[in-house]
Amino acid sequence: MPSDATDQVETVCRSLPFRPGIGIAVLFGMLALKATAATADRDHWSFHPPRTQPVPTPRDAQWGQNPVDAFILDRLERSGLRPNPEASRRDWIRRVHLDLVGLPPTPEEVLRFESDLSTDAHARVVDNLLASPRHGERWGQHWLDVVRYADTHGFEVNTERPYAWPYRDHVVRSFNADMPYSRFVEEQIVGDRLGADAATGFLITASVLLPGQIGADDVSKRLARQDAVDEIVVNVGQTLLGLSVGCARCHDHKSDPIASRDYYALQAFVAGVDYEDREMRGPLQEESRRLEIDRKARLAQIDRELGRLVPLARPGPNGTPPTGKPARPAINTRLNIDRFPETTTRRLRFTIEATSNLEPCIDELEVLDSRGTNIALASAGTRIMSSGDTRVADRHDLAFLNDGRTGNSSSWISNEHGRGWVLLEFPGDRTFDRVVWGRDRMGEFSDRIATNYVIEVEQAAGVWRSVADATDRQPGTTSDVRPPVSPEDLTPDLSISASALITERKALEKAIRESSNERIAFAGRFRTPDIIRVLHRGDPEQPKDEVAPAPLPALGRFDLPPIGSEQDRRQALADWLTSTSNPLTARVMANRIWQGHFGIGLVDTASDFGVNGSRPTHPELLDWLALEFLHSGGSMKHLHRLLVLSSTYRQDASIQKGATSETAATDIDAEARWLWRFPSRRLDSEPIRDSMLAVSGELDLRMYGRGFDLFNNRGGLTGFIPVETFGPEGLRRMIYSHKVRREREAVFGAFDCPDAGQSTARRRESMTPIQALNLFNSRFTLERAEAFAARVIREVGANPNAQIRRAYGLALGRDPLPEELAEVLPLVQDHGLPGLCRVLFNSNEFLFLP
Repeated sequence: MPSDATDQVETVCRSLPFRPGIGIAVLFGMLALKATAATADRDHWSFHPPRTQPVPTPRDAQWGQNPVDAFILDRLERSGLRPNPEASRRDWIRRVHLDLVGLPPTPEEVLRFESDLSTDAHARVVDNLLASPRHGERWGQHWLDVVRYADTHGFEVNTERPYAWPYRDHVVRSFNADMPYSRFVEEQIVGDRLGADAATGFLITASVLLPGQIGADDVSKRLARQDAVDEIVVNVGQTLLGLSVGCARCHDHKSDPIASRDYYALQAFVAGVDYEDREMRGPLQEESRRLEIDRKARLAQIDRELGRLVPLARPGPNGTPPTGKPARPAINTRLNIDRFPETTTRRLRFTIEATSNLEPCIDELEVLDSRGTNIALASAGTRIMSSGDTRVADRHDLAFLNDGRTGNSSSWISNEHGRGWVLLEFPGDRTFDRVVWGRDRMGEFSDRIATNYVIEVEQAAGVWRSVADATDRQPGTTSDVRPPVSPEDLTPDLSISASALITERKALEKAIRESSNERIAFAGRFRTPDIIRVLHRGDPEQPKDEVAPAPLPALGRFDLPPIGSEQDRRQALADWLTSTSNPLTARVMANRIWQGHFGIGLVDTASDFGVNGSRPTHPELLDWLALEFLHSGGSMKHLHRLLVLSSTYRQDASIQKGATSETAATDIDAEARWLWRFPSRRLDSEPIRDSMLAVSGELDLRMYGRGFDLFNNRGGLTGFIPVETFGPEGLRRMIYSHKVRREREAVFGAFDCPDAGQSTARRRESMTPIQALNLFNSRFTLERAEAFAARVIREVGANPNAQIRRAYGLALGRDPLPEELAEVLPLVQDHGLPGLCRVLFNSNEFLFLP
């Protein structure tokens, strides 16, 4: 308790006519502490800007590669410790490979480095690794842990978040490009202004309740909205500032100088952010749109050519096909073509007499002439009428039936269950031979499909003639992706001429679908901000004073520019976060980078630099690193290079005497927090899986895009059955897997892989029996061991001794020792090489940083 608070308690207690018990004294102490915390804690070390620190001059002037070592050695000498000897070259190159790119070096890379005695050999290895695209994949995962990235929405329903992955890819690209950290942070907040639309996925990485999962009453809606905005503030606070600002939602922060009003002022910066998909813009997306237009034009041309091959509607008496002629295909929810002899009329009517369920829905009704021109378009002057409509703003309307757009979001729905009609009136008489229609050309919905219908043309006023109906179609309906006509629908002579067109059409449809998906990101939609008020006890039903956007006063003065639009609010937030006067942003990231290399940060509470967090083990070094980070322009790769080339990082990991006296180093610093040795640790789950694939020769290095499946479902309430055997898509790096929130991967989830339910500032490092069982007996391990053995046999042949040496080289980067060779030779001879490969995957030497 601060001294002034203690004095206040003593004064109050002396004034009482009775002697208070301990409970009363504690109560008064808490009240006094609450009254003074907001001012006393402003002196906390992390709330002051980093100060320029002189580089120490240790007694041992011969040890060290850069200033980092001087700070470390100075602390060691003052503690009666000395650094470990340098690690072997083989250990260092394996360490730095697994650290910077998450994959082991090849035997050839190890041998080349061991043979290179030049003074810049270490630096060239590091430069190559930092330039590798594999670097962003490894270090991007550290960032995704903190922001709790996942591909599902979370909570009980846990539905798929199908367009979350562009944010993951943006992080990987940014880390590979060594984007200045200030720019990286700015894009996370206001990337839509900077041409980096996917980056704002950062704001909405948390779990969220979707509209259909919230109660219909206004109270539930207000609470859900408040929870959603809170998650954004929490993400910004813990990730970028290292502060638990969310603790001030219901009351003033109990430890840090963050008033409840300060918390809601932060909410005001992001009060216009909704958890929704958004179409991305930029050169790549514009090129994608141009290609899609070209592909759709070609697709329409193919459909016109195939349409001429579609069997005529009602080719025989009473709608039955003549002998030897195929029936028309079953009704398709995506696309149907009704072809008939050319007819001329001014009006056409499409009447639905039955549906699969609910009110009928048509996404676009086209009428094509012999050249394939759609004469039904509103832009061509065609008017449209109906029996009645169900209107939903921006989604379902009669006007959408002939607007040229397809998909459920631009469709017509009748207002009658199971029936309804639409009528097209052309500007004058028109000649045509086909009607094209479907429920949803995008294939997302398969309900409301017409199962019984008739298409009629007006011969004279009030006199209608049927030209097509559903009576001659094959029974049932289908939602299969298929062209307007398939070879099985045609006679043999026509089938041959259609095959090439159908093959091309399938390829075009796939390309259009993929390019469309690549332009959408779950990156938030932005609108007029909500009015934000201080909520008494955090209750949306108890609003108090309105607040404007404002930074945290405890972190120093920062004058906001004039704020106009919603985007201006987020820009102001980004400007404050990236200001060089902000005492936390650079410190927090420098500490995260240190943690990534040494397993634990200089501040071991990496997302809490507040009063309840730990103090740094080396405060001067942390300040020096933060300023070095800023002076380098926010280059993360500069810090990586500085740290992995230091003598501190090069130390051997073994526990030696390590002290200048008879006292063992472990007695002084058991956890090696002062870095008298390199702190070895088990690999994270992703490098373990990726390394197994790399060693077995199966690793698919394709980058980016939609994640591969780890479970049979990509989202939902329950029933996530793990995938045990993976095809080529599942042999990519684990960062490209589809991450289901709160579901641990079957094999590697046991290795403390976060489930994205909460932010993970630092992964636990547990040792459990299930880890060994998973890694030894899983189908994944057995298949990798078989592939590993097959690779070795391909490369060195059938000689068991050569196989063993190659297997050791690939898995561990060294030859087996004589006693190891003698021990494993019988295993290979009696039980085959896959047994040895399986053992190597389970060895500590494979699973730990050396």
